[in-house]
Amino acid sequence: MTDRDKGAPAPEPAGTPAEVFVTFLKLGLTSFGGPVAHLGYFRAELVTRRRWLTDQAYADLVTLCQFLPGPASSQVGFALGLMRAGWLGALAAFAAFTLPSALMLLAFAMTAGTMTGPVGTGALHGLKIVAVAIVAQAVWGMARALCPDRARATIALGAVALLAFLPGPFAMVGAILAGALAGLTLGGDPADTAGAERRHPMATPVSRPVALSALSLFMGLLLLLPVLAGHGQALALIDSFYRAGALVFGGGHVVLPLLQAEVVQPGWIGADEFLAGYGAAQAVPGPLFTFAAYLGAAVEPEPHGIAGAALALTAVFLPGFLILIGVLPFWDRFRAIAPAQAAMRGANAAVVGILGAALYSPVFTSAIGDARDFALALACFLLLVMWKAPPWAVVILAAVGGIALVLIQNSATG
Repeated sequence: MTDRDKGAPAPEPAGTPAEVFVTFLKLGLTSFGGPVAHLGYFRAELVTRRRWLTDQAYADLVTLCQFLPGPASSQVGFALGLMRAGWLGALAAFAAFTLPSALMLLAFAMTAGTMTGPVGTGALHGLKIVAVAIVAQAVWGMARALCPDRARATIALGAVALLAFLPGPFAMVGAILAGALAGLTLGGDPADTAGAERRHPMATPVSRPVALSALSLFMGLLLLLPVLAGHGQALALIDSFYRAGALVFGGGHVVLPLLQAEVVQPGWIGADEFLAGYGAAQAVPGPLFTFAAYLGAAVEPEPHGIAGAALALTAVFLPGFLILIGVLPFWDRFRAIAPAQAAMRGANAAVVGILGAALYSPVFTSAIGDARDFALALACFLLLVMWKAPPWAVVILAAVGGIALVLIQNSATG
């Protein structure tokens, strides 16, 4: 069997950081639809069209990034840039894929306060309502994929119950750990009939010393930042976003309850502004994690604005990249361990429960005020799930619908 058959990168000449930047800038400007859609765009552009690597190598990389905490599509992009053009290529891929949506959301945060009158308030109201539909779609899709049996559905329900009685970020960590422990009792996945024989080794350009250093930095920051958070608002901001980025399993939407617990509960930003920004994040291309740029710019304590956006954006992406670098050389051996796979299945089921709890509070309770709001949210949900409408189009429709609802309410009270 050749190296290519084993899933090693295709033997093209190494690229340059400039080539990677231009390629990923195109993707960053056009990749709508969330992490799964992003992975499809990557495959079409980099595997099929540019032939940077084989389908097998790409599938192995996607499997790794889906397994780890962090933003899966951004981790795949970072790794592709790393494999194509080294460390500068990794940074070029991240910057080009992330900056377009981050700058759009930064601009929205800086101008949202000027959106007054029925048009401005109505549009913001519509953005909050569409967040209900988008999170509901995420819960629905993730539940079907990650909770296909009674045992994993029970784990998800247990996570909802835990958060109902003990809300907050530490309860979310506890729910994920409890889900992983419960997953160990599930054993192997009956659908995985081929097991390790179906997995292909993955060539990685990361040495073991670099990997171990990245893992040490990941754990060191996770443990040290909470201690330093009391020494200034900038450190507190970094700590909150770093912790949220380190605990996200199962896709970008899961960052919603984690960030809500970190920035809304302490009073750094209001629930209405939080949901309006989350709705706006659905209308822009690129990774959903760039929602952090909006939050960092909009929080009340300084630093905010451009400085806050930069700190929040860096902190929320950093843990996912560190842990990716840290496991690349060890992934082939680790993913063949059956208990690790079982624990991950349980943790993923708990994530579904965490997102389900967030669907009710703060998303539904903060956005839906009456039957008209609910009708608009339901219409958006059906457009996303049944009609397969693109999220950005549904967001625009919801903003228009929110304006209409405000105008109707004003005319009724006037």
